[in-house]
Amino acid sequence: MSTRRPQAGDGPPGPLLALLPAGNTPGTGAAPAPAPERADAARNRRRILDAAARIVAEKGPDAVTMNQVAHASGIGVGTVYRRFGDVSQLLWALLDDRERRFQEAYMSGPPPLGPGAPAGERLDAFLDALVDRVAEQRALLLAAHSAAPRARYHSGAYQVMHTHTAMLLSRLRPGCDAALLAHLLLAPFSPDLMHHLSVEQALPAERVKAGVRDLLALRAPAASPSVDTPWTPPPPRPTITP
Repeated sequence: MSTRRPQAGDGPPGPLLALLPAGNTPGTGAAPAPAPERADAARNRRRILDAAARIVAEKGPDAVTMNQVAHASGIGVGTVYRRFGDVSQLLWALLDDRERRFQEAYMSGPPPLGPGAPAGERLDAFLDALVDRVAEQRALLLAAHSAAPRARYHSGAYQVMHTHTAMLLSRLRPGCDAALLAHLLLAPFSPDLMHHLSVEQALPAERVKAGVRDLLALRAPAASPSVDTPWTPPPPRPTITP
């Protein structure tokens, strides 16, 4: 799975941590791609995950039951249990499924989010997409974050995003501390802050996206360099002798 599951020592109890199956916590890296499925099995999986996503969006992750998912998907409850085991595994599969699709989009999808566009355009597209990504599964991501706040920075999903962001920053500003800047740039996208902005402050996604771009532009040079052109500081102003 591309998102590390919280473990009991990571933080205070939370709604998702209480659902974790014992002895089923993978490591910090991204998991290998799932084994190929039969066409009918893949269709059933998609229907189950889509149904679970609708329930989470409407009622929150704590409201999900296997019976509800079976009814909403039109798949027998026995099949749902055989496929996912329990609610916690279904919720993690839901997170993993969306994260894999997001990774595919920014790593190998069409530009400007994917390869083929200048680094600045890709960074803008990535941050816009990340706002949408967090908003789409806000309740589920917030539950996982509340269960284990520190787990985010050790997850495979975060590590891949960090590497991608650092790569774009290093192309935009060769010689910068890209690894540190990538952490700082991703920090505002923590589920708790995004929840505060979108729910408690009722800010629309487009305003959050615009705010991120404004923040990046505060100390940017007047003309952004291209992906292949290193940025150099302007020459010092001449001294005026009275």
